[in-house]
Amino acid sequence: MDTRATPELPAQFDGLLQDPQALIPAIAQDAKSGEVLMLAWMNRAAVAQTLATGKVTYWSRSRKQLWVKGATSGHTQFLKSISLDCDGDALLIQVEQVGVACHAGQPSCFHNAVNP
Repeated sequence: MDTRATPELPAQFDGLLQDPQALIPAIAQDAKSGEVLMLAWMNRAAVAQTLATGKVTYWSRSRKQLWVKGATSGHTQFLKSISLDCDGDALLIQVEQVGVACHAGQPSCFHNAVNP
């Protein structure tokens, strides 16, 4: 994990993500359509960088590094808002999605319907 100093976050994050290695699930939702685009993970540095730059940044568990959505693909997410759920253990990130959200080329990562 990124071992650099952990940046300051808004007061709503007091008590959350104090451990730089802690991860929280982040659900990306299209701010205009309401469509759920993807689920990824954020650590303290990812949240802070997202707030500072306006470009949504996640923690890549496979690469073990920060990942700015669209840095290599051009399919960028621009931050519109961040909300904590009622338990403080998940984030809803409303974004302006440029291009597709899914690495498989789909608009949303949730394109594999399961029939009950």
